[in-house]
Amino acid sequence: MSKLRVQSFGLSLDGYGAGPQQSLDHPLGVGGPEIMQWFFPTQLWQSMNGDGHGETGVDNTVAEEGFKNIGAWILGRNMFGPVRGPWPDESWRGWWGEEPPYHVPVFVLTHHPRPSLTMAGGTTFHFVTEGIHAALAQAKAAAGDLDVRLGGGVATVRQYLQAQLIDELHLAIRPMLLGSGENLFRDIDLRALGYECHRSMPGERAQHVFLRKRS
Repeated sequence: MSKLRVQSFGLSLDGYGAGPQQSLDHPLGVGGPEIMQWFFPTQLWQSMNGDGHGETGVDNTVAEEGFKNIGAWILGRNMFGPVRGPWPDESWRGWWGEEPPYHVPVFVLTHHPRPSLTMAGGTTFHFVTEGIHAALAQAKAAAGDLDVRLGGGVATVRQYLQAQLIDELHLAIRPMLLGSGENLFRDIDLRALGYECHRSMPGERAQHVFLRKRS
């Protein structure tokens, strides 16, 4: 059965998944990139964005696992771009250039309609205005027997957690304090929502914690 999975979700020790003042210049917020410093040195990241000579340890292994068996993605609008309010035009085409790293259908949550956007490499962005349940239904239909990966950001993951729709959640917890920004756990009781920690292991630059819904 298809699952909804959160993978490689970077988090500070005090629970922040993004810093304050997110913008075009600071897509992860001020200080936010430090949360992802576990990911940037990996061979996976370097093969997508660098010279391909990254590290091949635990951090890389769990990052690669996050791309296996994925047939569709769901993203919050901030993960697609910094544009706010009604789309002024269709000039913004994402953070990643003409060939995004998804290579499957991607469903972007937004309050403002926009035509689907087909990119190189098999990625098509579909803009969903009917809410999180509609996005999940469309993503699961597109994924078939494969899983759906929920890419974030923090507010989007919080919505799906509160609705108890996430089946598995992988957190890459960095040993640093951010202090402010978007906190994943604020006013959320994961235990009451039915989640448990079933695996944890240290990586080179993050502690990898795996949560799942209790059966």
